[in-house]
Amino acid sequence: MEKHHLIKTALNEKHLELGAKMVDYSGFEMPVSYDGLKVEHASVREKVGMFDVSHMGEFTVKGKDSLALLQKITTNDVAKLSDGKIQYSCIPNGKGGIVDDLLIYRIGEENYMLVVNASNMEKDWAFISLKIKEEGYNVTFENNSDDWALIALQGPLATDALSPLMDSNPGNLAYYSFMSANILGIECIVSATGYTGAGGYELYIPRENVVKIWSTFFKNGVTPCGLGARDTLRMEMGFCLYGNDIDDTTNSIEAGLGWITKFTKEFTDKALLEQVKSEGPSRRLRGLKMLGRGIPRKGYEVVSQSGEVIGEITSGTMSPTLGYGIGMAYINTPFTKKDTKLAVRIRNKDIEAEVVMFPFLNKS
Repeated sequence: MEKHHLIKTALNEKHLELGAKMVDYSGFEMPVSYDGLKVEHASVREKVGMFDVSHMGEFTVKGKDSLALLQKITTNDVAKLSDGKIQYSCIPNGKGGIVDDLLIYRIGEENYMLVVNASNMEKDWAFISLKIKEEGYNVTFENNSDDWALIALQGPLATDALSPLMDSNPGNLAYYSFMSANILGIECIVSATGYTGAGGYELYIPRENVVKIWSTFFKNGVTPCGLGARDTLRMEMGFCLYGNDIDDTTNSIEAGLGWITKFTKEFTDKALLEQVKSEGPSRRLRGLKMLGRGIPRKGYEVVSQSGEVIGEITSGTMSPTLGYGIGMAYINTPFTKKDTKLAVRIRNKDIEAEVVMFPFLNKS
């Protein structure tokens, strides 16, 4: 059988040089770790680390119907964006589920960049293209994913690591904002959204120039981090990962994404989601803190004190910062109050846990 060829990012050789453990992630060959998850996780929480996240997709929507299209296909209110601002949102699938969660960058009044998950790039492209065609939106829709490489520079010392290489001060960038900037003489887009809760920046770099910037950071002592640490960091914050905590079968209300679901405008599945909101969802995404010894893993059952199955783990890990097991789980609504004592069924044993609100890690 012919081996499926994985897509390599522009930094692939750098990862191999550093001895990274590489895995297949959404069809891309990506580093899961270099020096070990604990080291990488701690470097982001305490200092600064960098991730190659070039597998993410970048689409552009331009033209006079850009806003109308985005208003219709996403749950958040895109009209609230001004130039240089970013919005987190999701695309409902017409049946109450989620096609993808994404970031919308407003470059201009008729010019937006959508940053989508690697695993959903083809699905998103097909879904949005069909909507444009069916409803006759006057827009130009382009996939620029191959033009960009993307480095996430994360941690409390991210500004110190970036500002010497930049022509302007990245520290002035407000949360969920972006700007064009010169990094080592290369025209880039610098944004501040973050997926780790540790602060920092995303650097959209022309693919052919990314090695120069990555190598400079490395030479200056920034720790390379893999997708393993990215996952534990986002879990400590209770941030959703598509394919785990949200997918085509989950809705934004039960997923705790009501804050990005704006009923002040028309959008796909508005009526359906309004109904879920008014009736209250039958289950909710919650945090579980393990009280007993054990690590909750995706797919494990959550049980009540009487032993009834009332939920399922969607993401889980041993939190490197907190030192105990944490999980994200869909739990039947009657059992979702904070401090409710439940258990996670791990290898046929019910290990005690309690419901907590996100984030697990309280940012001081």
